[in-house]
Amino acid sequence: MSDALVECVPNFSEGRNAVIVESIVSAMAVEGVSLLDWSLDSDHNRSVVTIVGPPAGVLESAVRGAGRAAELIDLTSQRGVHPRIGAADVIPFVPVQGISLDQCALLARQAGQQIWSRYGVPVYFYEAATARPDRVLLEEVRRGQFEGLREAVKKETARQPDVGGPDLHPTAGASAVGARRFLIAYNLYLDIPDVAVARAIAKEIRQSGGGLTGVKAMGVLAHGRAQISMNITDFMRTPVGKVYAMVKYKAARYGASVTEGELIGLIPEAAIERDSEWMRLFKEFDSDSRIIERRLERPLSWPASLPAGSGLR
Repeated sequence: MSDALVECVPNFSEGRNAVIVESIVSAMAVEGVSLLDWSLDSDHNRSVVTIVGPPAGVLESAVRGAGRAAELIDLTSQRGVHPRIGAADVIPFVPVQGISLDQCALLARQAGQQIWSRYGVPVYFYEAATARPDRVLLEEVRRGQFEGLREAVKKETARQPDVGGPDLHPTAGASAVGARRFLIAYNLYLDIPDVAVARAIAKEIRQSGGGLTGVKAMGVLAHGRAQISMNITDFMRTPVGKVYAMVKYKAARYGASVTEGELIGLIPEAAIERDSEWMRLFKEFDSDSRIIERRLERPLSWPASLPAGSGLR
């Protein structure tokens, strides 16, 4: 696997303190691993980092990020509209080239073992990394969030972590570590603040509600507007344009309009539909920084390590 490339997209439960997030990203710097993207969302109180590199380097980078997050993020005081069970909430490994999904699943399991042994944060495996049917879906692993899961593991052995535990880490919770294909994180904003409408639309369009294949969705209030926050897990079967058209149609039935689109992280070239209506709704879209194949050619510089007392917890 000398030419193998793996993507990892850790999601951290901090989106309001840029100093903390920068410290986490800085800790992830490993030789041979490229930083492709990192962003914060204050309403979701969440940050998303995208890295690519050889399997061993990406594993080490992700594990270091989880350790730094456990040190700096306290879930007992963290609040946001996005569900979470851990400081390093979700850590998915994604095959890019020269590596299979099964090999990424093995990488995920190795990462999970190291997160527990090095930092004392228990781990749940999901999607291709799990052997348990009840843990394939991330939303099932995160059911009850940190607060509910913290109590559930004390009473239900079926809810206890795959690695470590049985109790969650008192402030860092647990991490969900998995392996999956490319995922597109796509948000749409409505011209109304009524979050009930966004939740109704999300329920109707997501696969679990009988909607679109490979679509997960939730309705939230973000930046004072109703938002449908979505993950498109199979954009070849369900293109972004189809998702947008369905949300637009559903919104109209509630007397609302879609006013803006938003990407979180990167998008594959194959998912792009230039001059389409859904792409025109982005406030800005720079192909070199948003398309993963192009970003691979021009990765970001890693942020410098921060000195002690730089606004960290």
